[in-house]
Amino acid sequence: MKRSLIILTIFITALGLMACGSKEPPPDEARQQELARIVMAYAPKANAASCDGETPAAEGLVQLPPVNPIEVSGDIISAGSSTVFPLAERMAERFRAEGYTGNITIDSIGSGAGFERFCTAGETDISNASRPIKEKEIENCRKIGREPVEFRVGTDALAVVVNPENDWIENATIEQLAALFATAEKWSDVDPAWPDEPIQRFIPGTDSGTFDYFVEEVFDKDKEPILLAAHVQMSEDDNVLVQGVEGSKYAIGFFGYAFYGENQERLKALAIEGVTPGRESVDAGTYPLARPLFMYSDPAIMREKPQVAAFLDFVLTYVNEEITDVGYFPISDEILNQSRQNWLDAMER
Repeated sequence: MKRSLIILTIFITALGLMACGSKEPPPDEARQQELARIVMAYAPKANAASCDGETPAAEGLVQLPPVNPIEVSGDIISAGSSTVFPLAERMAERFRAEGYTGNITIDSIGSGAGFERFCTAGETDISNASRPIKEKEIENCRKIGREPVEFRVGTDALAVVVNPENDWIENATIEQLAALFATAEKWSDVDPAWPDEPIQRFIPGTDSGTFDYFVEEVFDKDKEPILLAAHVQMSEDDNVLVQGVEGSKYAIGFFGYAFYGENQERLKALAIEGVTPGRESVDAGTYPLARPLFMYSDPAIMREKPQVAAFLDFVLTYVNEEITDVGYFPISDEILNQSRQNWLDAMER
């Protein structure tokens, strides 16, 4: 093992010298390709030296054990939030690209259904959620011998969207949202200047953390008004909601910001309380409908299935490099440190 590390160090140093302008002739093409392959394979384990001789490091971050996906074996099963799904998929794709050859199952079934599979059925290793776990769900986990550990992995802004042909609303207050998604039957019931046409509502299903979050923020946790509203179509599939709003001039819907980002040419996002959803408003804490994103696991699972611990370690190491491209927002170093510390604490239990 020591010999392998020494050889690897020599390889990495050689590449560093070439990058910094070494006058030595380059190796032949085959050897150069092999050298690049080895360095890329071990990249998660080493920081490349910079040309000024200093090794870059993330200052102020809790350090996790380095993970080499090539060395990770065994399957991983996860399920839960449709909002966290694209982020989990992106991290799984990178894990595979860096050498992991096992299977990662990621089912998009909603946060509530995900916690049921994790805490009641005990079928999954990781539960993805767009809301914090509830006390009842924690109790269910403990009944089957699991102690859920929380890993905050990002922030999402919930987007409220209308059809692009809708030219009468650009901004909505929380009070107006409550009417638009529950008590009002027609647009004109909210504002007499708006069309005298029925409101077509497209909303996530009740197993969705997106639904729970919206109900909490807009209806003060009372879901009855939105469930009793007329002209409602519910779906756990956000693509169905996108198509529904796109298909009707008088439609309105809501879902995670990433799905709006993927379909912004087909939809129009509303400002809420005068604030438009986006990176700046989320970072500033001014957008009213921003929410945390989580992954949950269990210390016993993480110790008994090293592949689960390795994947979560990998996520917490690289998530802020990937999350913006997925359509969500990075978490602060302070929050990321708490998640990393939770990982370390879980592995020490």
